[in-house]
Parts: sequence; C-alpha cells; structure tokens
Amino acid sequence: MELFKEILKVIDIVTVAYLVYYVITGLCAIKTKKVIRKATNTHKFAIVIPARNEERVIGNLLKSLNKQEYPKEQYDVFVAINNCTDKTKEVVLKNGAQVIECQVPVKSKGEALRIAFNELNKLDYEAYIIFDADNIVHPKFISKMNKAIDAGYELAQGFRDSKNISDTWVSSCYSIHYLIHNIFLNQARMNIDKSSFINGTGFMISKKYINRKGYKAYTLTEDIELTVKCAIDNEDIAFVEDAITYDEQPTTFKASWKQRKRWSIGTIQCFKIYSMKLIKKALKKNSFSSIDNLIFLFSPVLQFLGAISYVSRFLIGLAELSNMNYMGKLSTIIVYYAISLVLSITAIKMKKKHIIPYLKGIIMLPVFVLSWIPINILACFNQGKQTNWEKIEHTRDVTIDKILEVNYK
Repeated sequence: MELFKEILKVIDIVTVAYLVYYVITGLCAIKTKKVIRKATNTHKFAIVIPARNEERVIGNLLKSLNKQEYPKEQYDVFVAINNCTDKTKEVVLKNGAQVIECQVPVKSKGEALRIAFNELNKLDYEAYIIFDADNIVHPKFISKMNKAIDAGYELAQGFRDSKNISDTWVSSCYSIHYLIHNIFLNQARMNIDKSSFINGTGFMISKKYINRKGYKAYTLTEDIELTVKCAIDNEDIAFVEDAITYDEQPTTFKASWKQRKRWSIGTIQCFKIYSMKLIKKALKKNSFSSIDNLIFLFSPVLQFLGAISYVSRFLIGLAELSNMNYMGKLSTIIVYYAISLVLSITAIKMKKKHIIPYLKGIIMLPVFVLSWIPINILACFNQGKQTNWEKIEHTRDVTIDKILEVNYK
C-alpha cells in the first residue's frame, strides 16, 4: 500500500508540473504581440477544401472565398470531392470553384489532402490554404496569410473562431475551447517567437514544404501530426491572429464525444509514433518545440493517470475514514470551477467579444472539460480499433455577411 501511495504522489507531482508549465507558457499571451511585417509581394495560393456530402454548407464557404480582399488572379479554389453521393459537386461548380475527384476510397482528411497536393503540384501555386467545407472565411484571410509566407514562414495557422456559438451548451463550450487554444497556446507561442500549433482548418502550407517533406498522415489527427513533424524538422509555424476562419461546432454531446474521442485516439497515436523522436531532438538540440509537443501529446495519458490517482485516493479515503477530508475535496471543486469561469471570461474579453453568446459555455465548460477524462481513458484502450475518419454532419446555414454583421457592428 505504501508503494502504491508513493506512485500516486509521483503522478500528482507530474500533474502539477504539467499545469504549471501551461500556466507559465499561457501567460506569454499578455506579452507584446509579435507583428508580421507588411508583405511586399502577392503570392499565388491554391485553396484546398476536402468535402464529402457537404451540399448544405459548402456554398457559404465558397461565397466567402469569392469575397476575399485579395487579387482574384492570385488564388484559385479547389474542392477535393471525396466519394460524394449528394449535390456537393454541383454546388462547387455553381460557385466557380474547381473539382478534384478522389477516385479511390478515402479513409481520412489527410488522404484527401495528399491526393489534392499531388494533383496541384504540377501547377504554379506557391502555397496551399486548407479549409473544412463547413467553414466561412473573413474577407482579409488570404491577404493576412500572404504576409506570413512573404515573411518567410512555410506554415501558418489562422484564428479559428465559431459561427454557431450560442446554438447549444456544447457548441458554446467548443467556442470557448478554441478561444483559449488561440490565445493561450498559439498566440502565446507566437509572442515569444516559438512555433505554434496547426489546428485542423484555416492553415497555410507552402508548396516548397510539401515538395521537401511530402504530406504523409498516419494518424487520425493529421493536424497534430503535421505540427509534431515540424517540431522534429525545426520548421516554425506562424500564428496569424487576424486570418479568421469561422467553424461550425458540434451541437450535441454525442457528436462531440465522437469527435473528441477521435482527437484523443489520434493524439495517442502521435505519442506512440513520434515521442522518441521528440525526446531525442529535445536532448540533442535543446528544442523548445520538441518539448512543447511532447508535453501536448502526453495530455491524454496524463489525464488517464490523473483519473486513476483521484479515484484511488477517494477509495483509500473511504477505507481510512479518519483521513477523508471532505471539506478539502469540496474546496478543490469550487476552486476548479472558479478558475474555469475566470479563464473563460478572460479569453472572451481579450478578444473583445460579448459575454452573452458564450454564457452557456461559461457555465458548462467545467463539465465539458471533465468529460474529456472518460474519453481519454477509452482512447487509451481503443488504439487500433478506430482507423477511419468519421464525418460530423454540418447543417448550419450562415453567411459571411451575417457573421461580420454580428461580430463587427
């Protein structure tokens, strides 16, 4: 029993160290922001959108891309049609975009992107910008990304915002989650001239990088995998705060559970494949990005161990009733909830947004975060059982004009 208690202490120390690390790095978000200089050239972009049965939402994305404040001859839009059975292709062509047919079965977004990059490689584009079919894009997005590539960055992540913040408590929690990720993870690293994280959609990758490194995704989270590979290869990822993508968030807990489970499985897959490479790079080159990515990949496993530690201590307390500190446990819950409230409101106010649309998320975010614990536990035991990307249904019909009216009136 004493040995087991010592193991629990080690887990607690590691958990505290993990939290302290993210508090310290997160505080860099309040540092003076690094500004990317004004571009002197207009680079040529290919916009790439993987799509499978997205006829209900992709039209609004294409319309927002047609309204970009960027020379029309300097970008083209391509949709990688992935075995669609609806009218996605007709909507794409109606809105002036071009179609890349995925002729073979595609198991993931990463595979669809690889097919598109292989097709576009022979053309004269300098970089690719990737969106999901349910996104809509701020009119200045491409011009802001142009600044990043003109400054020498081969990869850049834009600001991932939400278009359905107040639909349900789930979509509201997602919206706060991405605000926190944008500010305290990506902006914080950009401020101290460190590499940010690719975040699934609204990112740019140069043709030079693709030709040099290829685009091979082996896991369910191709964005995290790309970020890790960049850390190993000493490739910095810029965060472009004012290149904004508005994303449709899941509205039901069931859809959220499915999506976050895939994220957790993919993160653990990346940990298994790349952790030793990250450790070697960190030891040999004293690489901050390698250490940073390693800690990020360890998150699901640490949550799993933390859950074991908490449950074990609770059971030990029941067995040794004299040692059960009920007031201590209650105060821990209160402090956790208070921290969640302060963090949520701080993130919302830092982006000068209104509190009301986020109210459901502010109240429910602690539940949303805690629900990640069973998801991560299942992910630890589900390795190898889930290998295919599962589509999340998108139905929210919102235009870029409506978003701008709400956010900038």
